[in-house]
Amino acid sequence: MLTKIIDKRKVDETSVLIENAKQIAIVTHMSPDGDAVGSALGLYQHLRSCAKNVSVIVPNRFPDFLAWMPGAENVLIYDEMREQTEATLKKCDLLFALDFNTLTRIGDLNGFVKNLSCKKVLIDHHRDPDDFCNVVISYPKIASTSELVFRLIYSMGFFPQMTLPCAECLYAGMMTDTGAFTFNSNDPEIYYIISELLKKGVDKDAIYSKVYNTYSVDRLRLMGYTLGQKMEVLPEYHTAIITLTKAELDKFNYKEGDTEGFVNIPLSIKGIVFSVLVKEGKEMVKLSLRSRGTFPVNKVASTLFNGGGHINASGGESYESIKDTVKKLKEALPHYQKELEESC
Repeated sequence: MLTKIIDKRKVDETSVLIENAKQIAIVTHMSPDGDAVGSALGLYQHLRSCAKNVSVIVPNRFPDFLAWMPGAENVLIYDEMREQTEATLKKCDLLFALDFNTLTRIGDLNGFVKNLSCKKVLIDHHRDPDDFCNVVISYPKIASTSELVFRLIYSMGFFPQMTLPCAECLYAGMMTDTGAFTFNSNDPEIYYIISELLKKGVDKDAIYSKVYNTYSVDRLRLMGYTLGQKMEVLPEYHTAIITLTKAELDKFNYKEGDTEGFVNIPLSIKGIVFSVLVKEGKEMVKLSLRSRGTFPVNKVASTLFNGGGHINASGGESYESIKDTVKKLKEALPHYQKELEESC
């Protein structure tokens, strides 16, 4: 049996909102990852099985390796279909905000969603959520938003009716947000949930292959270039930093998701406990931070780069040049040296 993590009052309130809703929208954060897409499509599949009219909306396109998920073909991509997306949002009387804790994380959708008069429910696992929803289901100790969606469905009493498409999406979200269960995944209840999803017919080996074994030749060549030319190891700080400019990404015909997992690779080096991928985009520099042991990358992300996440996996952003962003990171490393040493 699962521990009752989500407050019963919030479960009941959400259940009533769903029951009374005629049109539901689900929104995720910019550059949606496996957990964002998995939790959104998992909830989407559940609500459809309850005979609800529901739409999934993402601010921009998600990686191709997530496009196999049931329902992915119906997702509305805001920066490619604005009029249709806004028309859909105007009709909804209930909105779910999934896998983000502040409206700034949804980019250009920010103001539009903020001004909607419909009821809103937040389901997220990041710290310190902003106050923009009627119901806030926020539990930072939970490894993924997909796990929270499972727990919500379970707590509402709908697990016996859970469909295979719903189970597949939620499993994929849990898997990707824990690095295939290699970090933030020591809670035994995660494996109870996995066992329940397997009973629904989930083929975990096939899902792993769909997510991690479908990359392009360009992506492999980019990986070789990254490790050979762009990884800087700072042994005195037990840190590795990878930088990739937009020009370098373009050279390898970069597509969203091609750098997935790059930031984890330096952690296989003996003595390295902190790894950062610094990637230049059109409007900002994005940072992915990973660690081993007890080194809190979420503290680094929130302090330096307006980000956050989990102790071993976080993200951030910078509006400085990639050169100045890396300089800022390096200048901060001496302040974390004691924690880095203790994590070895």
